[in-house]
Order: sequence, then C-alpha cells, then structure tokens
Amino acid sequence: MLFLVVPPLASEPVRRSMERRMNASLKGYNVHIGKLRVRPFGLGVTLFNLSLRQNANPDPPVAVFPRLRASVQWRELLALRLVADFLLDRPVLYVNLTQLREEAADPTPVKQKGWQQAVEAIYPLKINVFRVRDGEVTYVDEDPDRPLHITHLEMTASNIRNIHSKDRAYPSPVHAEAVVFGAGHAKIDGHADFLAEPFPGIHVLANLEGIPLEYFHPIIARSNLSIAKGVLHLSGEIEYAPKVRLAHLQDLTIRDMRLDYVHTAPTAAAEQVQRAAAGEAAREVTRDPETDLRVDHLALENCNIGLVNKAKTPGYRVFLAPVTLRIEHYSNGFAAGPAAVTLKGKFMGAGDASAAATFRADANGPDFDLKGQIENTPMETMNDLFRSYGKFDVAAGRFSFYTELKVARGRIDGYVKPLFQDMKVYDKRQDAEKSLFRKLYEKLVGGVANLLENHQRKEVATQADISGPVGNPNSSTWQVIGRLIENAFFRAILPGFDEELTRSRRS
Repeated sequence: MLFLVVPPLASEPVRRSMERRMNASLKGYNVHIGKLRVRPFGLGVTLFNLSLRQNANPDPPVAVFPRLRASVQWRELLALRLVADFLLDRPVLYVNLTQLREEAADPTPVKQKGWQQAVEAIYPLKINVFRVRDGEVTYVDEDPDRPLHITHLEMTASNIRNIHSKDRAYPSPVHAEAVVFGAGHAKIDGHADFLAEPFPGIHVLANLEGIPLEYFHPIIARSNLSIAKGVLHLSGEIEYAPKVRLAHLQDLTIRDMRLDYVHTAPTAAAEQVQRAAAGEAAREVTRDPETDLRVDHLALENCNIGLVNKAKTPGYRVFLAPVTLRIEHYSNGFAAGPAAVTLKGKFMGAGDASAAATFRADANGPDFDLKGQIENTPMETMNDLFRSYGKFDVAAGRFSFYTELKVARGRIDGYVKPLFQDMKVYDKRQDAEKSLFRKLYEKLVGGVANLLENHQRKEVATQADISGPVGNPNSSTWQVIGRLIENAFFRAILPGFDEELTRSRRS
C-alpha cells in the first residue's frame, strides 16, 4: 500500500505504474487510466475515465468508468478486518456481437484472463463492499437499431469477504435494480457466496415488470423465430451455485405478443439441428438431479402465435389470434404432480380453438394426454394453405378439426379428424380472371368434395387413427408435440382430397 502514502504530486507516476501492471495481467484486453488521484489521509484512490478495450476489436471500448473509487472499509476495522470498499460511479458497459464472438472463440478460460490481478493492481485490499451507481449496460446484436439497453443500474453487494460457507449458505446481501429497454423495470434481492468454488453462488428473488420483448428479435431470429410487440412480467426465484441450479418461476405472463416460427428452404437443415439440440438440452435438464426447474403459473394473454412456411410455393401463415395459454405447476421432475395446460383462441382469427393437456413424469419418456378442437373456421381464411398444398382455393365453407391423443411409455394412441362443411371451391365471380385450366381443376376438386359429402349434413369428414411407437425413444415432450402438430394437423387436412382426386382420375 505504499502508493497510498505518496504525495498528490506523484499521482502521475502511480497512474502509469498501475496501468502498466494492469495490462501486464490482462489477456486479450487492455486498460487506459485517464487520471488518478491518491487520498493518503483516507487511504483511498480514485481513478477517472478508466477504459477497457478488447484487443481484437478495440472500438468501441467494452467498458468506461468515469469514476472508480477504492478505499478502506473503515467499519470493518472494528472487527480487525482490513478490507476494501469499491464504488463504480456511472459505469458504461458495451458489448456487440463481434466482441462477444471473439470472447467465445478465445480458448483462454475466464479465470486465466487476469481480471483478479488487474483489480488487485488498483487496490491491494480484498473487496468487501461493491457498489454501482447509475450504471448503463448495452448489448448490440445484429440490429444496431434495437440494442438491449439497461439504464440507471443501482447495485450493492456487501460482506463479500466472509469465510468459506457451507453449501447453499449465502452470507453476502445483494441488491440491484435497473430500467430495462427504456420502459421496463428489473429488481433483484438476495444473497451470494462470492468465495464459493469453482465459481460464486447466488440466490435471489427477481421481479421484472413491463419488459418489451421486441428488442430480443435479433437474438431469437437465429432460431427461426420472429417476435414483435409483447410485454413480459415475471416474478421468481433463481439459485445458481456449484452444486445446485434452481429456476422457480412463480408467475410469468406475456401479453400482446406476436410470435412466428418461420420455416424456409435454406434453413431447413439448420432447423433440424436446432430442434435436435433443443431436445437434447431439454432431456439434460430433466435428468440432471442438480437442476430444479419449476413454473407455478405461465400465461400468454392476447397473443398471436403462428407458423410461417416460406419453403412452399406459395408460402402461407397459419395462426391462433387472439390466444390465451395457461401452464400450471410444471417442473422438470414433476415434483408438484401433473402439469396442466389449457389453450383458448381463434384459429386464423376466426374459428373457435381450444385444447387441454395433462403432463406427467415418466422415466421412460414423454407422458401426456392431449385433447383439442377447432370449430367453424371460415375456409376462405385458409386459402394460402390450400393453394400451397392443393393448388386450389375456396370460395366458401367451414373447417373444423378434432383430436384426442395419449402418449405414454414410448407409444402414441388416438385420432385426428378434419371436417369440411358447405365447401365451395369454384366461384365464377371470384375466379373470373383465372385461366381455363385453373377453373377446371378447381371444379374437379369441388366435385371430389361433393363425392365425399354427407348429403344430409353437407360435410366432408375423414378420420385417421394414430397408433404406434413415438419414434425416437429419447425424444423430448416438446419434440413429440411439434411432430404431432406437423403430422396430425397439417398433413391430415388435405391428404384425403389428394387420395380421392387420384381415385377419380383413375376411374
């Protein structure tokens, strides 16, 4: 601590020496200290305009600290402990995708990058109180116009230099709150064990209010998801330590969100890899005895959920809007018993849709019952789908769909039943501008519908019974549901028409 007793006129040599020692410790980064002020009577030091830059991508700097103050925590001297109090005043952290990828590609472990040694070069005492005042954090992904931006960050962590603690004992109080994306508010309160090995442990209660979701679009777009609008509210508990991982969501509510899964031909192969990776991650979470994931209540309210298929010509979008979804008592170990899922909405914005499912724990794989129905959807709203698969459109009609499915012990049993009522494929006024060939084709499809029609009820119905093995016994529940939606719904609507059309041509 010799630098603490040097006269103020010697601050510049101390600044250069400190900067040199910090840069000698760091790997992949460098710092610059604008000015240093020594406070010999208070045994403190203040750094002004300290900047941290990544060597590979130096502009902009990763962090700028307008003022960093380090001093002795005098209150702890009463307990004969010589420890430090650190204050970061108005720090600005900035990371973009290029810098993040460089860090991810660096084989040097974080513990070997010299961060601890660099901090010790600022002040020789161990930190016991760490405070952030009016901080700002920005992450820029692929869209610079929609950064993830946190402002007015206030944080305090105290009692950091406590003795080594027992498992799940967190001696250091932690408090933080911030404004998120200019509109939402985040707050955490809890405790941490900063001395746990091999990494610190933390246990906090978190509350997020009014978080705009559209800012996450550039990130989730890499998973073929497109998000617009939407606001998130969350309250829950997070515990992350060397021997335990807990995420307990007491309430997660998303309102007014539009979310699409976008399938394209160029990304088809990548989508399969992503789904496989997601399934494997889900299985790992389920099987890991040290991971505890619980959801007391999850809700989507007034949302618009869709599937966009750009791999077909023409493309189409099928959707539920507005939709309300509830998930109650879900956990990876189903410790609270079966989880319940309910859904209500409008298919294509018009037909009544509802579903209910019960999920149970089973070591042999997915175990759930699912019952769903869609009723009285105006078929004109589905014309993009009909054009894509059947090369025709309809002028009138109502579409309904019913299914009951049970998945247990690697098997699936149930049925799917699409129902077409009062369908009219060809309309002279609607199709006046179409070619003669298109008109003849649509008349033929309309004729097939008439052949299948129950003349008393004026409906076309086909039912497919489903029975057999799930497929891959290691499939996750969500993978199975995804395949059911694809195979039992999309592929069940038009094959009946295809088969009957083929038979008509042969006869």
